[in-house]
Amino acid sequence: MNEQASFTLRGRNPDVLTCIANLSNDEVFTPPEFANRMLDTLAETWAARNGRADIWADSSVRFLDPCTKSGVFLREVTRRLIVGLEAHIPDLQARVDHILTRQVFGIGITELTSLLARRSLYCSKHATGEHSVAKNFISNDGNVWFERTEHSWDKGRCVFCGAGKEALDRGENLETHAYAFIHANNIKARIGEMFGADMQFDVIIGNPPYQMTGGGGGTNDSPIYQLFVQQAVRLEPKFLSMVIPSRWMAGGRGLGEFRAEFLSDHRTRTLVDYENAKDAFPTVGIGGGICYFLWDRDNPGLCEGTYHRNGATIGPHQRVLDEFDVFVRDKRAVDILHKVLAAGEQPFEELVSGDTPFGLATNFSDYGRDKMPDDAQVRLYANVGTKRVRGAMARQVISKNVHLLDVWKLFLPVAGSGRERERSGVDVVLGPPIIGEPGSACTQTYLVAGPLNSRIEAESVESYLQTRLARFLVSLRKPAQHVFRGMYRWVPVQPWNQIWTDAVLFKKYGLSEAEILFIEQMIRPMGADRE
Repeated sequence: MNEQASFTLRGRNPDVLTCIANLSNDEVFTPPEFANRMLDTLAETWAARNGRADIWADSSVRFLDPCTKSGVFLREVTRRLIVGLEAHIPDLQARVDHILTRQVFGIGITELTSLLARRSLYCSKHATGEHSVAKNFISNDGNVWFERTEHSWDKGRCVFCGAGKEALDRGENLETHAYAFIHANNIKARIGEMFGADMQFDVIIGNPPYQMTGGGGGTNDSPIYQLFVQQAVRLEPKFLSMVIPSRWMAGGRGLGEFRAEFLSDHRTRTLVDYENAKDAFPTVGIGGGICYFLWDRDNPGLCEGTYHRNGATIGPHQRVLDEFDVFVRDKRAVDILHKVLAAGEQPFEELVSGDTPFGLATNFSDYGRDKMPDDAQVRLYANVGTKRVRGAMARQVISKNVHLLDVWKLFLPVAGSGRERERSGVDVVLGPPIIGEPGSACTQTYLVAGPLNSRIEAESVESYLQTRLARFLVSLRKPAQHVFRGMYRWVPVQPWNQIWTDAVLFKKYGLSEAEILFIEQMIRPMGADRE
C-alpha cells in the first residue's frame, strides 16, 4: 500500500471535518460523531435482519449519499469497510480500490462540495490525482458525481423544488442550487445515467439540504429535504437513513402530504429525535430540533422511537407513527393525550378564527394609536415591534368576520415562544391572551376565539388558556414559534362558567402524580393568580 493511502487510514486529531464551518443553515455539514451514530444504527439493524452478519464485512453492499457535502458519510463508510473487509481482501490497496470503485458513491450538491467530498474520500479533489488513494479510476470525478443542473421554470418557479426564478435564475457564474437528485421525473433512470443502468443501491444515507431560498416563487424559504426522502424511497434501497429537521412532525410549510406519507409508511423502523438541534449539530440552531430515521424496505412494523430532551433520553419505545395526524414526540405525552381525548369533548379549535381574522395585516397602520373609538370606529389591538398597542380605526374598513366585532372574544397571540424549551427545558408555549370587548378588532398579530356571551365567559376562557394543561396540549402540535388555529385541536372546550385552574383540570382528566409532574416540568407557569 502506498504512503498516501496509509496516511488516510490513520487517526488524525483534530479531524478537519469536525472543524469545518457550515456554508449556510440549509447546507449543514454533518459532524463525524453524528454520522457514526447513524451508521451504528444501520449496522445494528443490518445484523438483526441478516443473522448477525456484519455489513462492513460484505464486499457486495453498495452505498449512496445523494446529497454529499463534506463527504463525511462516504468517508466513514469507507473507513469501516476497510477494517471489515480485511479478511476478505487482505491486500490494502486492492481493498481500498474495491471499496471506492464498487461500493461507495455520492452525488455532490454543488461544485464546491463535490470537490470537498472527493478530498475527504480520495485524499484528492480529483479521483485520478497523484495523491488519490484510489488507483483504478479513469475519471476525475471517481464515484462522486456532479454536473451543473438547471431549474425547470414554469410560471416563475421550479416545477421540481419550488425555487423562485427571480432568486435563482442568475447566470452561469453562480451555483443554481438545482440539486440533481430531486430534479428528475424518473430517478431510477437518472441514477442509471450517472452510475450505470444496472446500478441498485443497498443503502442510501445522507443529510440533505433543508430549504430553498425563494421557495414557492416568493421571498420565503421553503423546505426541500422531504423531496430527497421521497426520491430515495423511489429508488427502493434495502435501507434508507437521513437526518432532517423535526419540524415535519407537526408543521412546516407545505409538508402535510409528506407528513402523511412518512407516518403511514410502516417501513420506518427507527426514529431518533433531538429536541435541541445542537445535540446533533453543536454550531447550528435549527428551530424545532433535528431527527434521523432508518427505513427498512423488507421489514415493516412498529417504529422504535427515541426522544432526546433537555439532557434526558426517553425511550426507545415501540411507536405507531400514524396514531394521530401529527407525531407526538414524547411517548409520555401520548398517554396524557389519550386521557384527555377519551372525554370526547368539542375541540377548542372550532372557536378559533383563521389567520388575519379581520383582514388587517400585521403592518396595518391606518388607525389612531392610543385613541378611544367614537361611534363610527372600533378599538384596534395591534403590535408595534414587540409592544402591544391599542387605538381606534374606522369600522367600515372591516369586511371580514364582522360577526365577531360586537361580541366578547379573546385575542390570541400568533407569536408564541420560540426555542425556549430547547434552551431551558421548559416552555410558556403561548403569549398571554387579551380579552376583546364588543366593538373591537385586531391585526394579523392575533387570532380570535369567540364569539363569547359575556365578560364572565371571556375571563373563564382566559383563565383556561393560562393553565399548564391547555398550553401543554397546544405544544404537542406546535413545532416552532407561531401558533395557528389547528394547534388548538387537542384542547377541549370547557363550560365557561368558572375560573379554571390546573388542579381542577388534572382531577377532571384523572392525571397521575407522575403525569402532573411531567407537565409541570415541561410548561412554565403563566399568571400566578390563575395557577
